Amino acid sequence: MKRNVSLAEISDGRLYRSNDMVKADCHGCRGCFKCCTGMGNSVILDPWDVYRLQQGIGKGLPQLLSEGAAELNVVDGVILPNLKMAGRAERCVFLNKEGRCSIHNVRPGICRLFPLGRYYEDNDFRYFLQIRECPAPNRSKVKVAKWIDTPDQNRNHDFLCRWHGLLNRMEEIVAGQEDSEQAKQLNLAMLQIFYMEIYETEADFYEQFEKRAVGFETMGGMG
Repeated sequence: MKRNVSLAEISDGRLYRSNDMVKADCHGCRGCFKCCTGMGNSVILDPWDVYRLQQGIGKGLPQLLSEGAAELNVVDGVILPNLKMAGRAERCVFLNKEGRCSIHNVRPGICRLFPLGRYYEDNDFRYFLQIRECPAPNRSKVKVAKWIDTPDQNRNHDFLCRWHGLLNRMEEIVAGQEDSEQAKQLNLAMLQIFYMEIYETEADFYEQFEKRAVGFETMGGMG
């Protein structure tokens, strides 16, 4: 999800890499779960998130959608899934009664990042610290890689760049013609290929993703 604001407005003015130290550690949140409520459709799932959720809780996106744990929304002209906020309090559906994340080990990438964000530039990205999003006082410095806590971060980094590139090309194709037949067919194809088709959780995700990406590019003329 693109944000039409400058980094100066929302960050500490620095860009970080994986081995940099950043003041993001909120010491286990200590009873706070503000970032798990009222988030609207902003907890967008990418294919890696869906694969990890399927591994961790045994549910693919079709089941998450049917159970009301996820929903589909249009983001910059592209149909993407996100975790659903439920009830009057708009709580994440995976937040338990104690205000803790029930899927913490396989939580989506956006949740792992918080309160960091990604800044994409020149087919790569760095991280920035959002200064107005987390109310936790006295946060400590922590290495970015440790905070994100994602397996095989080098391959994950490459995947994120590849996925971001695919989304950008999709957005360029559908821009201004979101209701056209081409846009509808591309959106349905992307949703089916990267999300609705169940991943083989015992097999390598990145190889599965790349095979799907190449097929999608060929089919959609996006190469």
